[in-house]
Amino acid sequence: MNRKLFINLAAIDLKVSTDFFLQLGFGVKPQFSDDTASCIVLSDDLYLMLLTKEKFASFSPHPLIDSHQQTQVLNCLSCHSKVEVDELVQKAVKAGGRTYNQPQEHDFMYAHGFQDLDGHVWELVYMPMLG
Repeated sequence: MNRKLFINLAAIDLKVSTDFFLQLGFGVKPQFSDDTASCIVLSDDLYLMLLTKEKFASFSPHPLIDSHQQTQVLNCLSCHSKVEVDELVQKAVKAGGRTYNQPQEHDFMYAHGFQDLDGHVWELVYMPMLG
């Protein structure tokens, strides 16, 4: 059995945050979505659950942070090429997100990233050794 990963993040405005990820080219899984949650399909085994702040708080043992002021997690998503990394960053900026650094070329990977509308950090990497 392949494991599935569900990343849960709080959204200030669920519809706006959902639209942001749709503009990046990802889809929604309606079976896991309602007026308090959107299930964004990142890959066959990777999902992003955008939750209203109230719903997120109901699952969390700790108070929510202000993700525009503090970083709780760095989400890193692999890409198939350098071109895909750059295209996703461009789409994110066009959809209202912002970059937080310059593209980085390392011996083993190419990386760039963005912050989404809720301030969550998304690192995008292309690593040829992953295949």
